[in-house]
Amino acid sequence: MVKQSRFDSIKLGIILGLIVPAIAFLIFYQSNFSKVTFAYFITYSFQIAAFTKILSLCLLPNLLVFFLYIWKNYYLTSRGILTSTFIWTITAIILKFAVE
Repeated sequence: MVKQSRFDSIKLGIILGLIVPAIAFLIFYQSNFSKVTFAYFITYSFQIAAFTKILSLCLLPNLLVFFLYIWKNYYLTSRGILTSTFIWTITAIILKFAVE
């Protein structure tokens, strides 16, 4: 029987999949809009209907993390990352139709 690695768990994948897009969102904010407050950035991006587009682009780093864990044969972690990507996507769709 093959011993399971501590880096191969659905829980780790979900945590990584939820944190990586949030970090990407903060990096996007810091690199492009650091002169305005974070609250103003959120409000303004909702006003110009760009929030869901920005959020969708921030999901791209999840793809990199997903493939990294696939290449390492950590399939449970990859499954967790995919699950959290679906959670982010559903959130973006709900925000798109609820706000815009």
